[in-house]
Amino acid sequence: MKDLSSKLIFFCWIIALLSTLGSLFFSEIMEFTPCVLCWYQRIAMYPLVIIFLIGAFKGAKETYDFSAPFIFIGWFIALYHNLLHFEIIPETISPCREGVSCSTVYIDLFGFLTIPMMSFLAFTILAAFIIYIKRTKTYEK
Repeated sequence: MKDLSSKLIFFCWIIALLSTLGSLFFSEIMEFTPCVLCWYQRIAMYPLVIIFLIGAFKGAKETYDFSAPFIFIGWFIALYHNLLHFEIIPETISPCREGVSCSTVYIDLFGFLTIPMMSFLAFTILAAFIIYIKRTKTYEK
């Protein structure tokens, strides 16, 4: 079972790495200015690249302990950002008072896949994998 947890941690590393590179691509190459909530999601995602890389060698238990706070905080921020994006929550209660609006749509694929949705999906997949690892105890004790 340790082999399964190592594979899941490696896949989590790939997701975190692609998310980090994607966010840098959107801001540095495409020149999309990130809003406040985008920055908070980046703050939660960027350390996960290092945590999962180290976790691939150290073990799943430690990886869960260190990654879970970042994943769940990032997930809640991404959820809130999507609720703003889809106008379920009014923008008047948004933390984006200055600079770029948190409801700015840079990309809209298939009518629902926006940058905040990509972040939400990445955090959701990461959360599902680490919860699976924790619940099935696929790591060594």
